[in-house]
Order: sequence, then C-alpha cells, then structure tokens
Amino acid sequence: MRSRVLFSALGAVALGMMAPAAAQANHSWNGYHWARTSNPFTLKLGDNVTSAWDASLTGASSDWSRSSVLDTTVVAGSTRPKNCRPTAGRVEVCNAAYGNTGWLGIASISVTGGTHITQGTVKLNDTYFNTAQYNTPAWRNLVTCQEVGHTFGLAHQDENFNNANLGTCMDYANDPSTNQHPNQHDYDQLVSIYAHTDSTTTVGASLPSGAAAAAAGNDERSWGRLVEGSRSEGHSTHVRDLGNGNLIVTTVTWAR
Repeated sequence: MRSRVLFSALGAVALGMMAPAAAQANHSWNGYHWARTSNPFTLKLGDNVTSAWDASLTGASSDWSRSSVLDTTVVAGSTRPKNCRPTAGRVEVCNAAYGNTGWLGIASISVTGGTHITQGTVKLNDTYFNTAQYNTPAWRNLVTCQEVGHTFGLAHQDENFNNANLGTCMDYANDPSTNQHPNQHDYDQLVSIYAHTDSTTTVGASLPSGAAAAAAGNDERSWGRLVEGSRSEGHSTHVRDLGNGNLIVTTVTWAR
C-alpha cells in the first residue's frame, strides 16, 4: 500500500512516482529491478511474521509467483521483526507493534549501480492492524501484497483513495475488498521490467563490493529526503543517500 543508487538527480525519483490519479499506463518504480542472468528467477521472502499474517504472506507469495518472469518462495526469516534488518539477496517481511508512527506499512529497497535492487524489507505495523478499522483479512492482504510488490520494482497503478477500485493491490483504496491481489496489468508490467537480462545477479547474492549495509528505520527521520507524496495524501516516497552510489528508497502507506 501504503527501500541504493546515485541518481543524476533525486528529482528523477519524484517524477517517476508523481503519477496522475488515474491508473498509470506504466507503473514501473523508476526502473528498479533485481539483476539476474535469466528468467524466471526465484526471490526468497523471509517469514518474520506472526500467525496473524501467515495467510497474507503465503497468499501474496502465491499471487506474485503467477508472474511468468519471477517466482517467490517463503523461507525462514533472518531478522528480528522489531528491527527488520535486511538480508542481502532477498526480502525480509516483518510485523510488530511499531508504535503510533502513522503508517500501516512500509517497503524499503536497497539499490546500487543505478537501478539494481540488492535487498528489501517490508514492515507491517500491528499498532494499527490491531484496531477495529484495519484488523481484517482484506486489509492485511492488500497491504502485504502491495508492499511485497514494491520490492520487485512496482509502483502504484493509482494513488487516489477515492477512485473506483482497479482490482489490484497496487491501487490505493478506502475499501480493500476487491484490491487484495495483483491484476493482469501488474503481471504485464513485471514482464516489461524484466524483459532484459543482466550480466550479473543480485538475487540470493551478497552485497556488491563497496555497497553499504543499512536499514530504514521506523520514523521519517531515518528515511531521508521526501521526494513524493505526504502523510496527508496517504502515501509518500523517501530517498536516503548513503554515498558511493548507494541509496535506500522507502515507500510508505499511511493510516487514514
């Protein structure tokens, strides 16, 4: 719903994410993608979630694995959920009561070399999901599916909560009922993002030489520069420049 690269200008991130209210014809997230030498590739999703989230995580993994270019597999987690530190070459998915931060979920990707994702994290905030408004399977499914989708390099199809649902978890909505899974446009976009192959791989790999290991924290101060959206809009994107060509890019889904 609602995570490393030296851009020629950080404004490019903002331009890429500042989409119109209507569904985007192209919802690639600034060309971010996992480097790999062939398709389909398999990306591990580390399970650092409690039983309340197991169905949402396995469901999201199954949904995204229907793509013709990538598969996901849920594996044992490698981090403490409260910190949710990344593991090189994979995505760690965590839930915890992160506090009254204002956000429901965040996805952070580490990028190096311009567009190559090297690791990712998803955090799901039980402080809000334990409330009556959000403590439903539909809300858990929507947010898990969307945040995991970001870690593949997908942006949103629509960022206006008041528009009619598009039938995809990559669409912001006030009503999650029909937005719990990817749609064909998401699968088509993944094919476009991963149409090429690379000479090296970041999937299941250690960090490239010189890449900095860091993690997005639980508050805005740790996320770096705001480049798109705002809390009041219900979504935002932030870039933290680590130097030496490494960035952490974080997209946030805010509670409403």
